[in-house]
Amino acid sequence: MKNNFNYHPYHLVDYSPWPLTASIGILTLVTGMVKWFHNFNMNLLILGYIITILTLFQWWRDICREGTFQGKHTILVTKGLQWGMILFIVSEILFFISFFWAFFHSSLSPNIEIGAIWPPVSIHPFNPFQIPLLNTIILISSGMTVTWAHHSLMENNYTQTIQSLFLTISLGIYFTILQAYEYLEAPFSIADSIYGSTFFMATGFHGLHVIIGTIFLIVCFIRQLNKHFSSNHHFGFEAAAWYWHFVDVVWLFLYISIYWWGN
Repeated sequence: MKNNFNYHPYHLVDYSPWPLTASIGILTLVTGMVKWFHNFNMNLLILGYIITILTLFQWWRDICREGTFQGKHTILVTKGLQWGMILFIVSEILFFISFFWAFFHSSLSPNIEIGAIWPPVSIHPFNPFQIPLLNTIILISSGMTVTWAHHSLMENNYTQTIQSLFLTISLGIYFTILQAYEYLEAPFSIADSIYGSTFFMATGFHGLHVIIGTIFLIVCFIRQLNKHFSSNHHFGFEAAAWYWHFVDVVWLFLYISIYWWGN
């Protein structure tokens, strides 16, 4: 008779179709992007997005079920997930370092082609004490509310957890709206010298991370409404909080270096 009991604390992942469908979705997405660039046809790109989003939804749904209802996320498994998230955030830090490196390389010793000054000739940068300062206050406030949510969850105060999570999500959406407005009103574009390139690459990728972090928190908000988290078992939320704090810190460096010092 086969013994189906596991005598170890590790999670041996069941057979799953999602790695295969994710690979197909990403391949379709990248191929569709190339087709869009060359033929201005978005059909394959949209199909790739649909496959990838559906795969991620079902894959992460299965992970939520494993950790919440099936009890497969033991202390050791959770520790592995924590280290995975830490290493992911470290890789994201290195990703943003490349943009800061490009910015400081170009600004500390500007080339003669851009007038040997920074900002370059004909570039009118944003006033750092208008929308950028407001966005800084918004993100700092959101860091406080997500910390409030975390401490409320650890104290089993689920009402305040939901309230503070809702505030954090609202602040994240507000930040994105303001940054979109700033982009629409920008007096320069990504094609305007190295200043435009470094500005829009750095702030644009940060904005993308804010959108991803907001979606992360919305998922945690829905899970909290469904009582998936407890005071001692809530790594899904903890990972979202870590990611959000990372987004906050990156923005502070962006604001100080690109908006204020680079102005």
